[in-house]
Amino acid sequence: MKTLINLPLHPQRNRLGAVASQAAALCVAALVSHVPGHALAQSAGSASAAPSPANPGGIDWVRIAGGGTNAGSLPPFEIARTETTVGQFRRFVQATGTVTRAERAGGGEVYEAGWTRKPGWVWSAPFGVSGVPAGQRNPTHDDEPAVHITFDEAQAFCRWAGGRLPSDAQWVSAAYTEQRENPPAPLQRGKTYPFPTGDSTAGAQCIGDCGPQAEQRAIRHGANLLRGFGHARAGTTPAGVNGLHDMGANAWEWVDEPPGARGNEERRTRGGSWWYGAAQMRADHLQGKPPQTAVVYIGFRCVR
Repeated sequence: MKTLINLPLHPQRNRLGAVASQAAALCVAALVSHVPGHALAQSAGSASAAPSPANPGGIDWVRIAGGGTNAGSLPPFEIARTETTVGQFRRFVQATGTVTRAERAGGGEVYEAGWTRKPGWVWSAPFGVSGVPAGQRNPTHDDEPAVHITFDEAQAFCRWAGGRLPSDAQWVSAAYTEQRENPPAPLQRGKTYPFPTGDSTAGAQCIGDCGPQAEQRAIRHGANLLRGFGHARAGTTPAGVNGLHDMGANAWEWVDEPPGARGNEERRTRGGSWWYGAAQMRADHLQGKPPQTAVVYIGFRCVR
């Protein structure tokens, strides 16, 4: 442990590898159907679409062209514009009766002086309600990211919503290589960027490297955090590569890697979180976590 920035997120292996070259090698032939009319430095409005029988989660889907990668050809796919939100996950819970692992355990975890379980910290109240005055309702916004979700719970949501968790290749393609025909300046079609926000981390919800706005827009609902400022509401940070929000920082995101893994084999998370800085936002930073992990800075988004 050389610096505070490199504290572990969970018992895991930090595997820095050759994925940077994989991202750089993405061959884009590309078109993304959702082209926002705002520049990179602007924020989007809504974090979701209206739910319907064909889209029960109310996900705002963005088409990604795919193309060639080191792993082979990647067919076109659609990815959620934002991380899955509290409101979207609530629809899933109401439809399926799901009770999450964190709820059954009495709360999810956060890293303090070791891993600490926090009573009441669950997807519907990411930072609990202990800091909320007596008699006041749960202040959690429906557009906050849904966290304290295990890999299997995230996959179950995505299946219910008509999709699945992204493969690592899909996530990397969407996060780093601009594929829209006419992206807003300064983004350029066909360019692979070092961060999901572009050439710099400006606008991301991270600690230390993302500017003062990260602290200003952070939400923690009165929780006493020993590190970081908390997450941002989905869709309120500036849109990045391919018009997507928070592919870098805010919350780590589960991806289906390695494919077909079973049991307690570690699954990959991508993008970093509000608890970390710029290094974890890069394509070559790999994190592996036990699939039953349910903590305050891991969320997800779906593809189809």
